[in-house]
Amino acid sequence: MFKYFLGNSPRWFKMTMIGFLIFNVFSFFVLGKTITAWLFIGEFIFTLAMALKCYPLQSGGLLAIEALALGLTTPKNAYHEVDQNLEVILLLVFMVAGIYFMKPLLMYIFSKVFTKIKSKLILSLLFVFLAAILSAFLDALTVTAVLISVAVGFYGVYHKIHSSAGDYDHDGILDRKELSGETLEQFRSFLRSLIMHGVVGTALGGVCTLVGEPQNLLIGERLGWDFIEFFKQMAPITLPVLFAGMATTAVLEMTGWFGFGAKLPNIARDIIEGYTKEEDEKRTDKQKYGLIVQGVSAVLLIIGLALHLAPVGFIGLALIIVQTAFMGIIDEHQLGHAFEEALPFTGLLVVFFVIVAMIHDQHLFSPIIAWALEQDPASQPGLFYIANGALSAISDNVFVATVYIGEVQEAYKSGAISREHFENLAIAINTGTNLPSVATPNGQAAFLFLLTSSLAPLINLSYGKMVKMALPYTIVLGGLGYLMVKIVLG
Repeated sequence: MFKYFLGNSPRWFKMTMIGFLIFNVFSFFVLGKTITAWLFIGEFIFTLAMALKCYPLQSGGLLAIEALALGLTTPKNAYHEVDQNLEVILLLVFMVAGIYFMKPLLMYIFSKVFTKIKSKLILSLLFVFLAAILSAFLDALTVTAVLISVAVGFYGVYHKIHSSAGDYDHDGILDRKELSGETLEQFRSFLRSLIMHGVVGTALGGVCTLVGEPQNLLIGERLGWDFIEFFKQMAPITLPVLFAGMATTAVLEMTGWFGFGAKLPNIARDIIEGYTKEEDEKRTDKQKYGLIVQGVSAVLLIIGLALHLAPVGFIGLALIIVQTAFMGIIDEHQLGHAFEEALPFTGLLVVFFVIVAMIHDQHLFSPIIAWALEQDPASQPGLFYIANGALSAISDNVFVATVYIGEVQEAYKSGAISREHFENLAIAINTGTNLPSVATPNGQAAFLFLLTSSLAPLINLSYGKMVKMALPYTIVLGGLGYLMVKIVLG
């Protein structure tokens, strides 16, 4: 049984997981529920950190089942957490699948962008800026899904050339020889840095508007703010942070610190240019027609998301129906491939909500909230920002924001704080859960999605590497956010 338990993951990891599962039972009866619940959080974060050795659905799922079995939460409360986040789950199931059918168009556009823009600095800034703008009006997870599709597609082009016997740059040497070794590692590093700039961009844009992140909508509803009002309230903090984030991108690319700065190798650029040119010449009428359908669908997608005509998942489902109907994809097995990318992560997210339900049921964050509300009112926004940031980095920013805004609203309703103070704390909660949470992949769903995607192993993006590459952004975004909260709200 031990041989097959958790497959071909390392032996020490299997032993550690068995140790966790046994120790948690003793801890429950000896150390009590609260300490055991904190242990579960630490263990679950460990399973996320080991994502490249063993997908966290299995290892983290066993912990979630044990938490339910020990009574640290109930299936009913876990279902409530899923119910609260049903829109995010529908988004993952249908939007990611919808973007799957758009891959040829995305590859056509981005292969041109990658090869034509010679400056890595401009390309990086473009990725951050576009991801930020799109996330502000659409949704961070949708934008991340697009970025992953582009990177996987671009890596696929490289791999296709690398495994063929072609010579697309006509220099008399087989391309696979030129694209091996150091060139391949540099190419992976190039993609890794671009994708990290992009997901940080989703956080920079996501914090600014009512629809950027799920918790923004929740906070906006509690305060009665519309789209414009929410943007205006957040702007004194979020806009300086956005520009600081762009400046950080420039510095990282120019210095090459923290694993950034790798350029697209010239050999790879020439070969990919030759390959895309040949592909353009070989494109059939059916493929050209497919690109037109995908282009029209992309425009409809942006309109649907920008005007919020329906929940994001429904728009994704409509996108699947329109594209497949007009491109003639009517075979069930062809449709099945589109859902392969998102469903493992959707399963993991449901497991994550079990852990979130445990945090809620054991009131793990309540003492911190109570302590913060007892402090001097002038220092409370800064304290709330720090507490939210730290807790978001280890659990989930949507959950932390939900708990905090609920407690603060109760204090406002009871007359303990004024409307102005309520608004200031709401701003601190929104910025605190969105900015410092870039520190770890479990802080934001978009980061977790990237870590557990099919792209991560292709470009050697591990949990530790993500934390290291996000560190300068965490310091700048988190630090400047705190400074602005103290200046504007203090």
